[in-house]
Amino acid sequence: MARTLGTDWTPGPGDALLIVDVQRDFLPGGGLGVPEGDRVVPVLNRYIDRFARAVRPVYATRDWHPQGHCSFAAQGGPWPPHCIAGTPGADFAPGLALPADAVVVSKADTVEEDAYSGFEGTDLAARLKADGVRRLFVGGLATDYCVLNTVKDALAEGFAVELLTDAIRAVDLKPGDGERAEVRMREAGAEPAALEAAAG
Repeated sequence: MARTLGTDWTPGPGDALLIVDVQRDFLPGGGLGVPEGDRVVPVLNRYIDRFARAVRPVYATRDWHPQGHCSFAAQGGPWPPHCIAGTPGADFAPGLALPADAVVVSKADTVEEDAYSGFEGTDLAARLKADGVRRLFVGGLATDYCVLNTVKDALAEGFAVELLTDAIRAVDLKPGDGERAEVRMREAGAEPAALEAAAG
């Protein structure tokens, strides 16, 4: 059961919002579309508004793959081409209201390395710690891959994690993958949370 963040909830000192891979290619119709992936955008915008009003930092990870990336099927990987650096598919989702001072972290940006986690091969942990962040509110795409691995690494780095259950969607290659990923994150120490439906 997710903790309800009420209409009067506001992020506090040490809190940051971490948005995982909400990019065009992960939306329905994209190169690697996540079912209902577009539905996280308006919910994340509500979180962004709360963090902006509280003057708390917003971070956003993105896949930023070169042509011929090792994760692509033509190179023996499991996925169709997606989020190729500098292409429209790698852009953040239309309508995602990232603030101008959002910290963008690119991952898996060399041909030979893949990364599901926003912490893998990046300076994300160091940047968060330099910002005095102690607790991360995490949402984005996809629950069973990049969100799962980002949350696990965040916990391993010593951050408290609030998993935004209203702002994630799963690939579900196997039915139930998303639900199993949520269980794994909770078992690892993440706390589920969600905004009240009527909250602005």
